[in-house]
Amino acid sequence: MSMRPAHAADLAPLARLWWQGWRDAHLPLVPKALVARRTLDSFIDRMAIALPRVRTLGPVGAPLGFHLIKGDELNQVYVDEESRGAGVATLLMIDAEDRLLEAGVTTPWLACAIGNARAARFCQKSGWTRVRPQTVPTEIPGGWYPLKIWRYEKALAQPSAWTARGASELSESRSFAQSATEANERPEDRPRATTWTPVPPTLPN
Repeated sequence: MSMRPAHAADLAPLARLWWQGWRDAHLPLVPKALVARRTLDSFIDRMAIALPRVRTLGPVGAPLGFHLIKGDELNQVYVDEESRGAGVATLLMIDAEDRLLEAGVTTPWLACAIGNARAARFCQKSGWTRVRPQTVPTEIPGGWYPLKIWRYEKALAQPSAWTARGASELSESRSFAQSATEANERPEDRPRATTWTPVPPTLPN
């Protein structure tokens, strides 16, 4: 899989992916007043504005995830529900860090909702450090909502070791998926090796 810029055909599926991912991660954690403003339409509007800066991967019209950078902030990283655990998030993070470095950002930051343990583990695994809690203005229709978050930062250098690690994890996840598929096949469904057996000549009676 290779990273690419988002296309117009990705807008609707990316917005739905973002909306669903946000709900999965944040519904139990953020105030109800913010949840009420996080409608699917609001994500469509936000994605329409952000699309020129969005990087994604997967077929056009069926993206597997995306990241969005705003200045020195890695603003969003989301993965499609069916692609979670398959190495997609690692590829997104590698690409985002490379893009930040290309832009001259050596200490980027990202916001993680307080209590989002899964995202926090991924940040730490990726080499990001939690530096402090912080209140940030988050977009809502018609304005901003103050949200308290964990702020993570990372000192970036040439990410050769991290890139190699990401490639290794992706390879392992593909091998695991292939093994699982093979294990679920019935014996009669598996392709059989063809063995050539010489046919004896017909003997006269």
